[in-house]
Amino acid sequence: MLEYLRIRDLALIEDMELEFSNGLNVLTGETGAGKSFILKALNFLTGDRLGADMVRPGRDKAQVEALFMLPDGECIMRRELVAATGRSRLFINDALSSQDAARDLRPSLIVHTSQHGQHKLLQPSFQAQLLDTYLQRPDLLERREATLRQLRDVAAQREALLERSRTLEEKRDVLEYQQREIERVAPEHGEEEQLETRRNELRDAASLLEGYEHGMALLRGGADGPGMVDLLGQLERQLDELSNLDDAFGTDAEAARTYRDTLHDLERRLRRRPAIADPGERERIESRLFELSQLKRKLRRSLDDILNLRDEIDENLSFLDACGLDIKRLEREEASLREQLKAVLDELTPARRLAAERLARDLESELAGLGFSEHVHVDFEFSPTEAWPGCPEEKARLLWVPNPGQAPQPLDRIASGGELSRFLLAVVGLMSQGETATLIFDEVDAGVGGLTLHRVADRLESLALHRQVLCITHWPQIAARAARHFQIRKEVTDGATSTLCARLEGEAIRDELARMAGGGTEGQALADGLAAQNTHEGS
Repeated sequence: MLEYLRIRDLALIEDMELEFSNGLNVLTGETGAGKSFILKALNFLTGDRLGADMVRPGRDKAQVEALFMLPDGECIMRRELVAATGRSRLFINDALSSQDAARDLRPSLIVHTSQHGQHKLLQPSFQAQLLDTYLQRPDLLERREATLRQLRDVAAQREALLERSRTLEEKRDVLEYQQREIERVAPEHGEEEQLETRRNELRDAASLLEGYEHGMALLRGGADGPGMVDLLGQLERQLDELSNLDDAFGTDAEAARTYRDTLHDLERRLRRRPAIADPGERERIESRLFELSQLKRKLRRSLDDILNLRDEIDENLSFLDACGLDIKRLEREEASLREQLKAVLDELTPARRLAAERLARDLESELAGLGFSEHVHVDFEFSPTEAWPGCPEEKARLLWVPNPGQAPQPLDRIASGGELSRFLLAVVGLMSQGETATLIFDEVDAGVGGLTLHRVADRLESLALHRQVLCITHWPQIAARAARHFQIRKEVTDGATSTLCARLEGEAIRDELARMAGGGTEGQALADGLAAQNTHEGS
């Protein structure tokens, strides 16, 4: 039940507070006064979107808040719409929440019917859904939906396997060629880096050995002449002879002998040259690196990518070899689920036909109480369709005969606006039994008049005995039945237009009923009569 609603800075509403009662609450006022903004505010609060242009000009934000009394306690909701960004914030019991949470909560708060609901009533899909809510075996619908979900999942898996296998089958020749090339070369992780490192080591070793040999040649000489050791020996002897003649050369002769000893020591170290590497190793390394380079060129990938490609090719070719078994397994699973669905539908069809008989009779009773002929007849036409390929299912469409002698026809062919309004009221009345959400009727009395209008008022009043009803109406016959009456009006102050709401009591109610009845003496007389009738019935 909706106890309290406050709207601030939304469209033409500056600040409006409404405290609703149990039973029937009506909103009246001239066309265009802003009654629809109140319903828009409720819809916004419970999950609908509004544009930033709905914020009252000159204000930073609009705000809607409400207090609902639910079976398990009160629920306080507040939602703000920011003018600058068009974004909104929602709070449920003072905790920041989401629009999805509001939408999930909405069915337990309000049931909104309107002229849009009339159009929805004409849709065969809604009529079929309406019938399913009347089933005495809801477990059949749950099993149907669960089986269909499993079928869709299995079919999606099978189709994905088929699509992937078709794609890979087209590439099989390329995959097998790439696999052969990779297997022929058989690269390994890190192999290229290791080979290049070893090649550099061998190159450095060869350069070192060459240096040893060149040093020995310089010391010992060769075919081209004597080396440094022989020349130094000759120099030493020459200096000895000179020192015999001139003491000044004695020091030089000694230095030559010392240096000759140093060269002998160097010669011994150069003779201990490093071991000669396997002469074929460097050639094998170069050959292997060339082989890897050719593989990279052919496949246009780095070696790491080629190694990843090898794993991918192995996985894809293994998939191609095995997917046939997986597809057959899924086909068997799909066939089994199809049989399960057939079994459920075999039970669901007679259950729906029984529900159709019950719903049709109940609707006929409701319609008769809303001013239709006592001979009004409602029926459901069943037509075959497929819930899943190979699984026939019957779908229901609502037909009716408002007057004797007519053939059954769909609602959209013979129902007037007033008839649709009453039909919708009858449907809502049946579907809402046992529920607690507030029923909102937006001009459900459109196109209705005369004695029929009193029947509609009676039905709204009887609904309001069991749950809260909010009704926007232009008819005094309905407004007179209200437990609480609100008048919506426009007012212009200092060039600014505002929508205002006032709760009416006593003479104010009679004045409003008279206005709704057309004003003047006749309007006042009708208002007095309705007020007196309502007072008498209430007592």
